[in-house]
Amino acid sequence: MEKNIPTVYDPQAVEEKWYKYWEENGLFHDEVDKGKKPFSIVIPPPNVTGQLHMGHALDNALQDILIRFRRMQGYNTLWMPGTDHAGIATQIKVEEMLAQEGLTRHDLGREKF
Repeated sequence: MEKNIPTVYDPQAVEEKWYKYWEENGLFHDEVDKGKKPFSIVIPPPNVTGQLHMGHALDNALQDILIRFRRMQGYNTLWMPGTDHAGIATQIKVEEMLAQEGLTRHDLGREKF
């Protein structure tokens, strides 16, 4: 059997097919089943610098693949956006902004900072 492989990617044809499949099979619907093993990935918030690059796109694409793959394997999956995993980059940026005003995080105290 001869198969013709397209020379260019047609995202509309491919994505419409799989989006329809996911909708028809309820794969976007998430319902916790305590009998299933959990699998989660935490997505940190966008860079405080606002500078997105190819690394961000790659990271999100890989996370998306992993979450979908695990869901198709029957795991309870959760892809949680906007959770700061460390806060170090945010803290540095905020401290730089405070320094421009002649302040430090110690001047503000823990609660205000």
